[in-house]
Amino acid sequence: MKRKIELLAPGGDIESIKVAIAAGADAVYFGLNTFNARYRATNIELEDLTGIVSLAHANRCEVFITINIIITESEIKTLINLLNKLVNKRINGVIVQDLGLFYLLAKYFKKLKIHASTQLTTHNTGQIQFLGRLTATRVNLSRELNLKEIRTLAKTGDDNDILTEVFVHGSNCLSFSGLCYISSVLDGKSGNRGRCSQPCRDQYVTTPAGKEFPLNLKDNSAFNDLGELYAAGVDAVKIEGRMKKFHYVYTVVNAWRNLLDRFYADDKSRNDDISLYQVFNRDFTNGFLQGKIDKEMYIDNPRDNSARHFSAIMERATTEGLQQTKKELYDLRTGIMERARLKIGALTVAKTPINISAAGATGGVLQLTITAAETPSPSFAPFTVHSRTRLVPVKEEKRERGLNKGLDHSALYQGLKELDKTDYRLAELKSEKLEKQLFLSHKELTALKKQIAFILNGSIAEVPPVELTRFKQPPSEAIRPTLSVVISSRAELQRCQSTTAELFFQLPNCFEDDSMQWIELFAENSRLTPWFPAVLIGDDYTAAVDILQQLQPKRIVTDNTGIAYEAYKSGIDWVAGPSLNSVNSHTLLCLKEKFNCTGAFISNELSRDQIKKIVPPEQFRLYYSIYHPILLMTSRNCLFPQIEGCNKSSVDRECSLYCSRSTSITTLKNETLVINKSKGCYPRVYNQHNFLNTDIVTDLPNLFSNFCIDLTNVPTETKSALDNSRLIQTFKQLLKGSTEAKQELERNIHPTTHRQYNKGI
Repeated sequence: MKRKIELLAPGGDIESIKVAIAAGADAVYFGLNTFNARYRATNIELEDLTGIVSLAHANRCEVFITINIIITESEIKTLINLLNKLVNKRINGVIVQDLGLFYLLAKYFKKLKIHASTQLTTHNTGQIQFLGRLTATRVNLSRELNLKEIRTLAKTGDDNDILTEVFVHGSNCLSFSGLCYISSVLDGKSGNRGRCSQPCRDQYVTTPAGKEFPLNLKDNSAFNDLGELYAAGVDAVKIEGRMKKFHYVYTVVNAWRNLLDRFYADDKSRNDDISLYQVFNRDFTNGFLQGKIDKEMYIDNPRDNSARHFSAIMERATTEGLQQTKKELYDLRTGIMERARLKIGALTVAKTPINISAAGATGGVLQLTITAAETPSPSFAPFTVHSRTRLVPVKEEKRERGLNKGLDHSALYQGLKELDKTDYRLAELKSEKLEKQLFLSHKELTALKKQIAFILNGSIAEVPPVELTRFKQPPSEAIRPTLSVVISSRAELQRCQSTTAELFFQLPNCFEDDSMQWIELFAENSRLTPWFPAVLIGDDYTAAVDILQQLQPKRIVTDNTGIAYEAYKSGIDWVAGPSLNSVNSHTLLCLKEKFNCTGAFISNELSRDQIKKIVPPEQFRLYYSIYHPILLMTSRNCLFPQIEGCNKSSVDRECSLYCSRSTSITTLKNETLVINKSKGCYPRVYNQHNFLNTDIVTDLPNLFSNFCIDLTNVPTETKSALDNSRLIQTFKQLLKGSTEAKQELERNIHPTTHRQYNKGI
């Protein structure tokens, strides 16, 4: 018999969850009204969760809760309160991005299985091992990977007892997930907080290539790739769509359920995907999976493509023909909604009602019999519990003074009403067989209630709540921060030769077959600290590991957790780069305790007040970048065909290694985005103005061990009237408290911004 692949469906509201279950999903994932990466979705109230879990489990469907955002320090207490509830809700796992949350779950909430979110952009074997050390049981792989790369990671997952899942339908992001800051910078709405305003879907000033939506990708569809995904060893296929309506979820899940069932039956995955075009789509591409990254992955319209698709098939080229198709689609979707509602008509997320019958007499025990309120109920077996102490008459004098009202119907009902907090609700309490004016202590009644709750919970004991003490700010000690300078080329190194500042050298994403040039560079310049990038895929990751192992440097900076894991294994001092999105004390504690990390960059998305609350572990250095080009996103797609055009039909290895090119696009608000591609690096989008934050040096004294400035050559609008030598010297004076240096920097570097430092997330 073939192994089964889990079909994982989205749930943006209760209706969507119901139709996903009705359509045959093996699991559903959804967010509660806090701490999840679909802020604009309806999401689910905690009080609804019990009924949803009961409904799902009754239909052999698992439930995963998304807590896939970064968590600020002030939210930790609220987060712990939520986890204390979730750990007793019979959910099957939580989907996580924040490394501090990984740490808390692994240490205090071991009952909850942890799934690594796509926001962690997992794309190499070292990252899977890193997440395994954090007790992740499943990893959602980056959408940018091809089938060969997925096969390698699935094998690594198997070797480390970690399941792998792949998105197979729904929206494509232009940026590697978790590394996108465009919405945060432009609109103050962080994608790492689930508030992405999707600027990549926006209209821009028409580009020279004639595109108005140059950053807009078609939707992802792996409908014709199931056999290859199966052969690659993928454990779960995941549908995107927590922002979509219930009829969309029903249609897509039903199509994939049928596809999987046919595949299990006859080893064939038929490509009848017409139903997928009947609901919202931006047309479809499987370019990432097939390794065909080209201009055909884009569509110059972010709206629903269904009517245009069917109009083209039916050769309706006129405006009237398009309108006719839209009318037919409207009627078709109305029919889908009606069928979906019929499917879920009998499905309820209401709690299972129970009846309790009380019986007892003087000198005997209190007997409570619990039965299902609705019959027949084959899934519920009646049971009886008994008090440990005997019932006694209420003393006359106490009754007259109102000190003890006795165990009457009202008192008993109030004592048992808290059972409504379980997966069940108390529908009726029968007390006809209970003698009047009897006494049972409150302590004994509480014990009975707990016993009933224990049995109702499948005889699984409730996990007691965790209480964390807040990290206390240590006594302030004078810290004299040092300055580091980021460069990425030999030319920049030459311009910085005279400085005594520490030099961080950023390595590329892609390496030629012979990586000796990099090993020689660091060997010749012992003062250089290697900085490994956030994205390292396949052979490029292998090359980066080889560089690390051959160099055995004293220290590195890395934005990639796979390289972090290798440094940890080799005993190399390493610093967590800004792409690891460190925003709370527990993340820092995780990095230090689990991976011997010695320092971390604090995220530039945080405000002054949010940074101020962070408490680093002892002997742990904090870094902050005070001047740099603002990276908005990193993409595996080539952006130039959409903007200026390109002679290449698709992205190949030569493009990655040797293309060096820059251009720009302009928003309808007249803001410029800089598109830059340097040799060996993926295309990147930058803000028009660089980040400059001189305030933090005096705002938060004695917190940071190091401030960093980035002098890599990115053609933004920001210009400096100071040469590199003078610039570095002035920043050094700033760190010593010079107000003149602050004024000189702000006068000579412009235009700049540090809006995120004021606003935060």
